[in-house]
Parts: sequence; C-alpha cells; structure tokens
Amino acid sequence: MTDAGPPLDWAPHTTEHRPYRQRVSRGPRADRRFDEVAVSIPPMIRDLDYPMDRPLAAMTTASIGGLGHLDLVHGRTLEELNHLQLRTESVDSSKIENVDASLADYGRALLGVGANASAVSMASATAALARMIRDADTTRSIRLEAVLAAHGDLFRRHPDEAPRAGRLRTVQNWIGGSDFSPRDALHVPPPPETVTDYLEDLVAFANRDDMPVLAQAAIVHAQFESIHPFIDGNGRIGRALIHAVLRRRRATRHLTVPVASALVADRDRYFAALGDYRRGHARTLVAMLASATSVATGESWRTAANLRDIRARWHDAVGGSRPGTPLHRLLDLLTEEPIVNVDLVAGRIDADEATAQDAVDRLERARVLTRSPRSRRAPVWLARDVLGEVHDLSLRIQAASRRLRAT
Repeated sequence: MTDAGPPLDWAPHTTEHRPYRQRVSRGPRADRRFDEVAVSIPPMIRDLDYPMDRPLAAMTTASIGGLGHLDLVHGRTLEELNHLQLRTESVDSSKIENVDASLADYGRALLGVGANASAVSMASATAALARMIRDADTTRSIRLEAVLAAHGDLFRRHPDEAPRAGRLRTVQNWIGGSDFSPRDALHVPPPPETVTDYLEDLVAFANRDDMPVLAQAAIVHAQFESIHPFIDGNGRIGRALIHAVLRRRRATRHLTVPVASALVADRDRYFAALGDYRRGHARTLVAMLASATSVATGESWRTAANLRDIRARWHDAVGGSRPGTPLHRLLDLLTEEPIVNVDLVAGRIDADEATAQDAVDRLERARVLTRSPRSRRAPVWLARDVLGEVHDLSLRIQAASRRLRAT
C-alpha cells in the first residue's frame, strides 16, 4: 500500500499543452526545436474558502495576536522601529532573489547618490514595499493600480527593465530550466492573455473580509507567484502583497515585521511551499508564514529595546542635547534614517545647510556618525549603531527560524 500523501486543502493547478515558438533563435538546438509547452493553469479563487484544521488555526491566531500586541505597544510611539523593519524586509526580500549589497551601498542608493546596481535594486524594493503598504492603508483595499505602480518603483531605475516597469507581461515566461525556452522549466505560468483576468480575480480574493488573515495573505502571495504577471520582480512584489493584506485587514496598523528574514533562512523550503500550493496543499505556506510572523515579531521586541538604548547612548555621547535644537532633532532623525547627507539633514530638521553641516560634524566627532568611504564628492554619513541593528535583526530572525525547524 502506498502513501498517498496529505489530502488536498486547496484547488490544485491543472495543466494545458500549448504550442510554443521561440522568439529569438538562440541557445541549444533542443531549445530551438522546442514547440509545445505544458502551461500551469491556477484556479480562480475569488469565491474559494480555506478550511483550516485546529492546530493551524491556533497557530495563525497566536501569530496575529502577537503581531497586534507589538503594534499596539510600539506602533505609535516608536516610529523608527517601522523604518528599521521596512529596510530589513526589503533587504532580505531582495536576498531571496540573489540581489545583495552592503548596507552602506544600500544607503547611498536610498539617497540617490553613487551606488551599484544591486544596491539600487534594494532601494527600489524598499520604495515598492512602502507604496504597497501605504496604498492598502489609505484606501483599505488591494488595488491592481498599486501593484503596477509598485512594480514601476522597483524597475524605474533599472537600465534594462525600465521600459517594462509597471507593465504586465505580454509573452510567455517560466521559472527554472533553460534561459532560452521553457524546456525543463520548474513552473510555467498561465498564458499572457489570461494574466489580467487572473489578477482581477486575485484582487477580489485579497479584498475579502471573511478569510483568516494569515491564510489570506499566504494564498494571495502564492497565487500571485503562480500567475507571475511580470517578466521580472514577481517575488518582491508578491512578498510586498503579504504586508499589504496585513495592513488592509488591520492585523498591523503601523509596523512591517520582516517575514522575508525568516523565509530567506531556508529559500529551498520556501520555494517548495510555493510548489505545494500549486499541487493543492496550501497548508505548508500558511504554516510557514505564521511561523515567520511569530519569529519576526518576537525578535522585533528586542529591536525596539535596542533602539531606545542606542538613542540613550547617543544622548550621553554628545553630553546631552536640548529638545528642539538641531542636534537633538538630528539624533531623532538618525534612528529613522541611519544614512544621511547634508541635504537630507537640512530638509528633515528644518535647518540651513551650515547648521545641518555643523550638527553632522558634531555627531561625527562624537562617533555617532561615520563618514562613508568612497563618498568624497557626495559625502554620506552612517549611523552604524542603527545599521548594525538592521543586520542583527535579520540574523536573529534567521537563526530563530532555523532553531524552530530543528525542534
């Protein structure tokens, strides 16, 4: 007797065979002769329900409860925590796609001054994520217009992808396998002419209020990855959708817990969970997202305490600062914006350039700020204590995720 595996808990994808013709005659002969592709056809989901078993329901309820408690305690009073979480999420979501850069380069890209392509991509991912969350917060809905605008943010500065920024694909794409054709691909999304209908269906599902919120967020993400509506950037936009759903449903009103930090700890397991979804097993990804949320929430409590300790140390390092002074306002700014130049400082603390430069110089002498290397022509300063916390939060979440899997 063979083990049939776990029962289906979601409508599985089906397969259709479609003619395929390579657009450019390149690559191996086998690719050039490839003329039929097995396309994965996701279900339409706007009216589907997800029946959770009791253990999973308890797990998701606990995760959402913990997230809500963190948001209630720190969301309004510690705005800098969200800025740090947002950066951590963007950095690690980019790492899942093998896009990586130093935090110093990432900061220069955020400021729009000399940075490498990977750093620019990470900064663009931050803008896309922030837009998705902001739009869900203000409109109380998930909108296709916001998805397209976020994709525009992601690729507007990309030298090759800029013409396709914010545009749905009009050709067949695929994941894995050959670079020249979908031969031996791991997943072949639905045909391009179906993408708009699928996205309208997805948006309808994402705007329901009768679904358990973490299950809804996980399924929205997985369905988006299955549709793969863009030529590039689907992973980062799809993970941004998780946070948009959480914000629309008011699971969090202020904070953005970095779930991508937990997912990047085991990319293969995460990708396998997306494969399970396509085979009709949504539970794997729902449970993974619940676990990632709990771990990221737990480590964010520690980060909140660390940020307050950092601010207190800075206060002591400069011999105290009076509220309302340029120096005091700059210290507050650095907990939110740990990478600055004089123009940004002047604008954010409402001071002239000379006053801003003087405040920066004082903090550099106190070793609160460090001038970034390779920034002679366009000087940039780093608050390394806060940047270290961005890095440390990511590492702690990854380590905790691995420990949880080992138990």
